[in-house]
Amino acid sequence: MRYKYTPLCLVVAAMLGFGPVAHSQSSLRKANKQYENYEFALALENYQEAIQKRTPDLETATRIADAYRLTRQTAQAENWYGKIVKMTGREPINLFYFADALRSNGKYAEAKEQYMAWGEEMPDKAEQAQELIEATEMAARWMRQPAVAKVEPLQVLNYANYSDFSPMQYGNKGIIFTSDRGVKPVTGDKKKDQALLHGWTGRPYLQLFTAEQDVQGNWGNPMPLQDVINSDYHNATASAAEDGKTLYFTRTQVMQRKMHVNSDPTSWVKAAEPEAKDYVNRLEIFTAEKQGGSWSNIQPFVYNKVEEYSVGHPALSPDGQVLYFVSDMPGGMGDTDVYYSLRKADGSWGEPINAGTVVNTPGRESFPYVDAKGKLFFASDGHVGMGGLDIFSAEGTQGNWRKVKNMGYPVNTPKNDYGIMFTEPGKKGLLSSNRDASNGTDDIFTFDILNKPVVLAITTLERKQDKQKRTVQELLPETRIVMAQKSIKDSTVFVTDERGKHFLDGRAGDAYTFMGEKHGYLKMQTTAEVPASAPDTVEVVLLFDKNELEKAIVLENIYYDLDKADIRTDAASELNKLATLLENNPQIEIELSAHTDSRESQDYNQILSERRAQSAVDYLVSRGIDRSRLTAKGYGKTRLVNGCGDGVICSEEDHQKNRRTEFVIKKN
Repeated sequence: MRYKYTPLCLVVAAMLGFGPVAHSQSSLRKANKQYENYEFALALENYQEAIQKRTPDLETATRIADAYRLTRQTAQAENWYGKIVKMTGREPINLFYFADALRSNGKYAEAKEQYMAWGEEMPDKAEQAQELIEATEMAARWMRQPAVAKVEPLQVLNYANYSDFSPMQYGNKGIIFTSDRGVKPVTGDKKKDQALLHGWTGRPYLQLFTAEQDVQGNWGNPMPLQDVINSDYHNATASAAEDGKTLYFTRTQVMQRKMHVNSDPTSWVKAAEPEAKDYVNRLEIFTAEKQGGSWSNIQPFVYNKVEEYSVGHPALSPDGQVLYFVSDMPGGMGDTDVYYSLRKADGSWGEPINAGTVVNTPGRESFPYVDAKGKLFFASDGHVGMGGLDIFSAEGTQGNWRKVKNMGYPVNTPKNDYGIMFTEPGKKGLLSSNRDASNGTDDIFTFDILNKPVVLAITTLERKQDKQKRTVQELLPETRIVMAQKSIKDSTVFVTDERGKHFLDGRAGDAYTFMGEKHGYLKMQTTAEVPASAPDTVEVVLLFDKNELEKAIVLENIYYDLDKADIRTDAASELNKLATLLENNPQIEIELSAHTDSRESQDYNQILSERRAQSAVDYLVSRGIDRSRLTAKGYGKTRLVNGCGDGVICSEEDHQKNRRTEFVIKKN
């Protein structure tokens, strides 16, 4: 320990209370130096000390806000930018950062106001401000719509208060992902341990980890990849060949600045705006080969050019013939773009090709991924999103991408969402997000894509006969309905309006059961199976019959082949509905009657109608209805509903109206 002489006057001053001010100034100097060195996490610790005894001026407040923003601590960033925008002399950009923080925290209405204020102070940014306002409105609408997926944190893989992200397939049942949980053990030596931490985040450097699932699908403990790949600085975002023999991964190099400022690749946010420094972090892609169970032969990607730009985030196509990656090389569309290289016949990689303007924007595109069906996924803050990075999909091929689509809420959130992979194409997989973290760290989440949302338009109708004995339907208002989704215990209860209408959110591919009741009417149940190809609105009709004795109710679509009494498939479908009606109204007993048209003799039609009625009753009994509740009755051609009697020439359609099946309630 080194000692030095301290003048007595300073000791006295400290005793009299000047010490805290001196300590505050010392902390502020230290914080500013760390800030200028991009050591934001460390700087924040000293800034907090400095402002305990001293109100921060505009410069200090701005640096504190920037440090929180750049470490993705959005709640604190919102708080500090909220203070700065009220301070005299602040720059208009702080309105933008305040709006971004509000947006990241899901406060879309407040964010709109700040984007508007920013556009007013910066007329040349008015168009961009308007685009951001529209994006916030869109995001708010997405959050009000039915969820597109079920998303849950994968707790067994995530390490509390550290970042875990960018999972990719590794072997048959494993993944490889990035984490800053630390590989090397803590030594207890403060200086040595400090050297293991990244000043930007205050956490260890990024390294690669693997995890595997057992036969039951349970994840084992994550294990760091061997030292030959996990070097002392950042190692991240890897992609393995399907045969497991080649690994593509990202490393960060500290380079002396010669050209433009790049994004710090370890924080996945834009670089700080402070004074230009002499060094900058840049990404490179490396490959490793599996030999004898170990990784070796580490080689740089041929198109690395770390002296000028970054190349990282490799993602190999399932067939191994295309390598996607991200770069800020000259000639791109924005901050970072998605590129790809095609494998040549000799196994080498072709020149990088920009994925084009459909995919790339003036913003940041990153973390590409191609699923087993060749669909491209990537993260972007340039396409219309919910805030931060959002995950997007694109249809097509390398040179012809189309239909870029936001994956929707809650795959995306107001925070950063990226690094997606599918374990089952189009249905389920893993993604990365900092949605649940107050300290800006990322976690890995599981997701299950839910079917397309649809609107279920429910209508309740009364079925009755008019004076001409024709079956008609009229609106039945204010009818109570209980809706249940198949395989889900919870149910929804509602009452249709004065028009007999009600609208509910549903999903294509799901099945729903509706049970309706209204005083004076038989209980009604129907099932709606919504196909995966369903339109945006699906009509569901519940047809109610009055609970009245001796009132004939015509069963629609109960048809028989000419001169036959066998139950046809289409008739069975209608009788199934009657069976359900009887099950839901166990107190009623009915007479089931069959009628013929006027053709053939009276005796023949009488016998035929009796056989048909009995066939219908037998069918209902086969469905579990007690025979004692059913009476079969044939009326032949004695109860025609129109003028198509003997000798009258009528169309087949008119004859069909007489060839009907009815039921009447005998006991209720």
